[in-house]
Amino acid sequence: MKKTLLPLLFILLFTTLACSVFSDAATTEEAPVPVEDSNILFQDDFSDSSSGWDSADWEDGLTDYNNGVYRMLVKIPSYDVWANPDKHFVGDISVEVDSIKVGGEDDNNFGLICRYSGTADAPSFYFFNISSDGYAVIGKVTEGSQEYISSEQMQPTDAIKQGNASNHLRAECLGNWQTLYVNGQEVATASDTAFISGNVGLMAGTFDVAGTEINFDNFLVKKP
Repeated sequence: MKKTLLPLLFILLFTTLACSVFSDAATTEEAPVPVEDSNILFQDDFSDSSSGWDSADWEDGLTDYNNGVYRMLVKIPSYDVWANPDKHFVGDISVEVDSIKVGGEDDNNFGLICRYSGTADAPSFYFFNISSDGYAVIGKVTEGSQEYISSEQMQPTDAIKQGNASNHLRAECLGNWQTLYVNGQEVATASDTAFISGNVGLMAGTFDVAGTEINFDNFLVKKP
């Protein structure tokens, strides 16, 4: 078996909301007024490079806009980077994103964050990760100390499209329950009472081999 917990280092990044409005120019009739979804709390399709996500390139990693997606590159082994918008959500939320591996080994980890609080040196949050070779897990970081809470190790699942394939991730933080869905299928669940509110975000990391590179798109936070 593999996918055991490794010591992690973190870098904190900040973002703001970006929105897009589309119209239908192909019809001769008056286009209907789009109906705003009142359940949407936050969204970013990364089409606007000034929407607030940091553009950073340092010896351990890189995070930047790249042709309408958000790119994360992890340059060293056993290292994680994450990005957070400067937001705070109270109560039940659902967080979604489209993800694709574009570089590095399939033995990686990447996913979503909810209920983030604390500081860059001592953060606390839940994370919902998959790997490009078909594993999934839910875990938490408590003042910088990480543990898995859905299982002792990342568990295999057929729901993940392996290799350089696109996967849609959804993390639900509902009361004391945390659930991870991949391509519409539940792959991991946990019950934990440590965190009840906070920020959201994205995460990418390496295990034994450096070079994990993930593109994210269509980030969405909704009321479940």
